[in-house]
Amino acid sequence: MAKRALVEHRPWLLASVIAATAYYFLWNNPVGEGVWGILLKGAGVGLLAVYAMRRTRGVDGAILVIALALSAAGDMAIMLSFEAGGALFLLSHLVAVGLYARNLRENPAASQRLLALALVVAAPLLSWLLSARLDIAAYGAVLGAMAAGAWLSRFPRYRVGLGAVLFVASDWLLFSRLGPIDLAPLPDLFVWPLYYVGQVMIATGVVQTLRADHES
Repeated sequence: MAKRALVEHRPWLLASVIAATAYYFLWNNPVGEGVWGILLKGAGVGLLAVYAMRRTRGVDGAILVIALALSAAGDMAIMLSFEAGGALFLLSHLVAVGLYARNLRENPAASQRLLALALVVAAPLLSWLLSARLDIAAYGAVLGAMAAGAWLSRFPRYRVGLGAVLFVASDWLLFSRLGPIDLAPLPDLFVWPLYYVGQVMIATGVVQTLRADHES
């Protein structure tokens, strides 16, 4: 019954999961190379953007769609240029920061504030240590702001907040490919699953809250 409900009511979400799973198993295969591989990779989060567009309305819903669409564009662009992909992800994080700033939780607990502060500090610091690049550290500062904003937002913390933390962990593994610390084979195994699962958690958590707002 749950599978039928997913097919009937959330087909774009199901299509996203299928595309992301296919990419994970085909990315290092000749079938997953070239234009088809780029399109398949972009389809994972791109279809999440379509899912969010069809399941939400209003300004916050539009901001979520834009953030997801920019991430999908980044997924494709990074296969051609690391810098171009990074720029698109930077824009996606800035848009997401705006979404979370519009939806801050009232009176978060001290422990929640401390974790948000830890993300703000750790994201750029570890990004620099893993990559040995100052531009990556600067990107990490925006990444940390995004994750901290998600954790302090009114959206479900153990879905949206945790999803943002998974996104950060995925980027740290990605950055380890650039610097002196060799974490192989962990990046090949976990960068995509951590990133995609994080994006699903963010998208579905925000959509759930926004739909509840309009139904109340």
